[in-house]
Amino acid sequence: MTVGIVGLGLIGGSFAKAYSENDEHRVYAYDINEQVMQDAYNMKIVEGELNETTIPNCDLILLALYPQASVDFLKNSAKFIDSGTVVIDCCGVKEFVCKECFPIAKEHGFTFVGGHPMAGRHFSGLEYSMKTMYNGASMVLVPEDLSDTATIERAKKLLSPIKFGKFTVCDARRHDAMIAFTSQMAHVVSNAYVKSPTAKNHDGFSAGSYKDLTRVAWLNENMWTELFLENKKCLLEELNYFINSLTQYKLAMENNDADTLKMLLAEGKKCKEEVDGISE
Repeated sequence: MTVGIVGLGLIGGSFAKAYSENDEHRVYAYDINEQVMQDAYNMKIVEGELNETTIPNCDLILLALYPQASVDFLKNSAKFIDSGTVVIDCCGVKEFVCKECFPIAKEHGFTFVGGHPMAGRHFSGLEYSMKTMYNGASMVLVPEDLSDTATIERAKKLLSPIKFGKFTVCDARRHDAMIAFTSQMAHVVSNAYVKSPTAKNHDGFSAGSYKDLTRVAWLNENMWTELFLENKKCLLEELNYFINSLTQYKLAMENNDADTLKMLLAEGKKCKEEVDGISE
C-alpha cells in the first residue's frame, strides 16, 4: 500500500519505520523540520515527500501531529485526498479532532477515522522512534458511525502491518473520558507530585514506588497543555474526584481517625484487585 505520514516525531516515525520494513509498502511523509525529513531519507524509511502530488496516491494517511495542527493540515490538504483514501489521526483527544474532521471528510468524499495508538516512550522525536513500538499494543478507533463495520474493518486492514495486539472501537466521548483517567490524570498527578521540595533530596531514600509515580512528570509541556485543555471537561471531573478522595485521607490523618484511614486504604486495595487483579 501507499502510506502518507504527517509528522515524523516518535509516533509518526515509528509508523514510518514499521511500514517501510516491508518493500511492498511505499511511505511518503511530511515534517515541517527539514533536518527531520533528511534524517528520514537517510534512514530509508521514507520514499518521498507527502505533498499535493503524492497525497492523491495514498491508501492511508496518518496525522501524527498535535490536535489543532492535525485539523489544520486536513483542512488545507482535503482537496488533494482521493475518495478511496482513509485518513486516521493519532491524537490523544478525539472529540475536538473528530468534530472538526468528520465534516471535512464528508465534504470532500474521503473517509476519516479517529485513532489513538496506545503506545509511547519517555522521549520524543524521530531518533527515539521504533519499528516495533506498536507491536502488541492497543489501537483505539473512532469511526463516525459505530455500526459501520466496513469502515472499521478497512481501517484495521490498513493498519495490520503495524502488528497492533488489539483494536478498541468506541465513540469520541468515551475515548476522551477514559483517556482523562488512564493517561492525562497520571501525567497531572506525577507532574504535581514531584514539585514537593522534598523531592530534591530523594536520592538514597527512593525505590520503585517513587520511580513509578514520577516517570511521566518529565513531559512535553506544549503538547500536554493542548491535550489537557481540549479535554478539560473530562479531566476536571477526574481531578475533582481525586481531590475529594485525597481530602478524605487528609481529614482522617488530621483527626487521628485510624478506623477511617484503614477503611479508605482497604477500599483502594479492593479497587485495585477488582480492576487489575493482584500484582506483585
